[in-house]
Amino acid sequence: MSLLKQEAVGAYVRELRLGLHMSLRTLAARSAFSPSFISQLENGLVSPSINSIQKIAEALGVTLAEFFEAVARGLGGSIVRSSERETLPSSWSKAMVESLISGDGGHTFEAILITIEPGGQSGKYPYPRPHGEFAFVVEGEVSLTLGPETYVLDVGDAVMMLPNELRLWTNDADGAARILVVSARTPIGGGGEPR
Repeated sequence: MSLLKQEAVGAYVRELRLGLHMSLRTLAARSAFSPSFISQLENGLVSPSINSIQKIAEALGVTLAEFFEAVARGLGGSIVRSSERETLPSSWSKAMVESLISGDGGHTFEAILITIEPGGQSGKYPYPRPHGEFAFVVEGEVSLTLGPETYVLDVGDAVMMLPNELRLWTNDADGAARILVVSARTPIGGGGEPR
């Protein structure tokens, strides 16, 4: 397993932002974060939540899977061995995100494995994703706030989440929870490039 360092994540955010000729303040506004937070992220000083990384990636026009691929600089291939997965830790979320797809970026979907430790959560608040997502609980018990409702999901439970539906993963159990999440790389009905 290859651990993606905070510094590498921050450097890639800066590289993408500069490549788009986007100011730090513009990225902050588009992702709903403060310029100070974006600066700290780019300098490898913070460990953002899973939702934070997703929001920043989307503001930069890439998916979480594309973000993994680029930060890893093309490691892996069509087959991703469990020992070769690109992994992004989030100490704030008490979570680890693993990319299950690697390669040339030509995939039409992304697949990630999220491990949330007891007391962890995917973000401070429920957050909408522009993509529909399918999630399957691989291990443990986890709570999912989906829209106005909260559901407790156990091993083997699955959920289909509509685009732009508010969602938040929380682990209130005693053990770690692992969730497989698969989503389209383009918003459903949006066609073309991801936003």
